[in-house]
Amino acid sequence: MSMKLGFIGAGNMGAALLKGITGSGFVEPQDISIYDVDHEKSAALEKETGIRVLTGNKEVVEASDIIILAVKPAQIRQVLEECRGSFGKIKILVSIAVGVSRKTIKDIIGEDVKVVRTMPNIPVTVGEGMTLISFDADLSREEKEAVKKLFECSGKAEELDERLMSEVTALTGSSPAYVFVFIEAMADAAVKSGIPRNLAYKLAAQAVLGSAKMVLESGVHPGELKDQVCSPAGTTIEAINALEKNGFRYAVMDAMNECTKKAREIGNTTSGK
Repeated sequence: MSMKLGFIGAGNMGAALLKGITGSGFVEPQDISIYDVDHEKSAALEKETGIRVLTGNKEVVEASDIIILAVKPAQIRQVLEECRGSFGKIKILVSIAVGVSRKTIKDIIGEDVKVVRTMPNIPVTVGEGMTLISFDADLSREEKEAVKKLFECSGKAEELDERLMSEVTALTGSSPAYVFVFIEAMADAAVKSGIPRNLAYKLAAQAVLGSAKMVLESGVHPGELKDQVCSPAGTTIEAINALEKNGFRYAVMDAMNECTKKAREIGNTTSGK
């Protein structure tokens, strides 16, 4: 596609998205420019993917049609103040920062700038990410489609009302960490039973992968799928009973509530509230 794409920030998430885009061929590497304060990382990405490394954030904005802002929430104000006046009414700024609203960004760089807020998650690094996107009303259908396709280079993408973006942080943005802890716990129990560590991780991860795929592809409610595994007086229902006794569902729901609360706090801090 004929598009000039820029990345401000090339940390874990930014680099993963960049590699997904270059690997898909959706945007040619020579049409992608980046800037990151970590010059060694930038140079490594340039060597690996063929993209261009520029000398500053403002230069990236000036060279690009769509700019992906991939910095931490605490850095957003400083970074955007450097670029104020370089966006105009045509360029599109796409933020991946947790908790930071489109209004906060517009308060810094101007009301006329087209701003998109997104929430990708870390599985974008293996092409299985889930990204939620909240668009400005003034983006055209073609512009929305272009932004969505950028994230679909690394997984799936869905549009979501911005008022739910902090809430979805707990469901998609942070949830891979919960799953990693679950896999680790299952593997620890397996090791205790005598199963080799490496094999335990492989078996636990594959069980999670297969189970998730069943939910996505079967269209069957997760509760019904669970019932299919729980034979009367069998081993699985004993395990479910132990999970319920120890507050498994409550622990997950409480963790997500705390995650959402923190996302809102970050947004309030960034906006100066």
